Amino acid sequence: MAPQRIPLIAGNWKMNFDHLEATYFVQQFAENLRDIHFDYKHCEIALMPSFTSLRSVQVLVESDNLKIRYGAQAVSVTSQGAFTGDVSADMIARLGCSYVIVGHSERRKYHPEDDANIVDQVRAVLAAGMQPILCVGESYEERRQGIELDFAVGQVRDVTRDLSDEEAARLIVAYEPVWAIGTGMVATPQSAQDAAKAIRDDLTATFGRHVGEAVRILYGGSVSSKNAVALIREPDVDGFLIGGAALKVDELTRICRLTMAEIR
Repeated sequence: MAPQRIPLIAGNWKMNFDHLEATYFVQQFAENLRDIHFDYKHCEIALMPSFTSLRSVQVLVESDNLKIRYGAQAVSVTSQGAFTGDVSADMIARLGCSYVIVGHSERRKYHPEDDANIVDQVRAVLAAGMQPILCVGESYEERRQGIELDFAVGQVRDVTRDLSDEEAARLIVAYEPVWAIGTGMVATPQSAQDAAKAIRDDLTATFGRHVGEAVRILYGGSVSSKNAVALIREPDVDGFLIGGAALKVDELTRICRLTMAEIR
């Protein structure tokens, strides 16, 4: 983690919590963060609820003047029209969202979303004034073949080659090795650093140092309070995209507390 980049701890709730459960979680989480005197100036926190909970989270955050940010887990490439079930970037932005997850491995696998679609999603999010969190990462097969770094860098390049310097600088990349998501397995801190550095080096080579140094690169894949400290100490790891641990308010609080202790 470099001092010029503000770390981001983002919790992806996936398809969990209805709007009442989401509201209760945010209330408890905010209280925990107050108790540990969390420093929001030096570390951002964001939660990614389901679409049905976004409005409830917005109301709570605004009414209680909370400093927790929030975002969406997916977005449509279209702005409006006869697209049943889709939610546009403008709709998400009107709810006060700061971030949108794009290209998560579960979206790529189950829907599926291809590279062209993901590029359009990134553009839609940027045009609506939010920041996309672009998820990339290899499966066990790519890792077995020893091409994991090339694979992750290639996924980023497939999106950024169509972006301007200014657009690329607003991107957030989440390196999430697919084999580690929800499995309990986690990349070593050195592996996470190697991937983050490879992505940053490619961004620097493509857009210049100002972009390479600006883009935050998160690690995701079975992040917990047991490995958060070792991961955040790596110079190119700027935070986390957390799945399972983000559903447990005390565990997420511990990760935030440990991260804050490291960056002070």
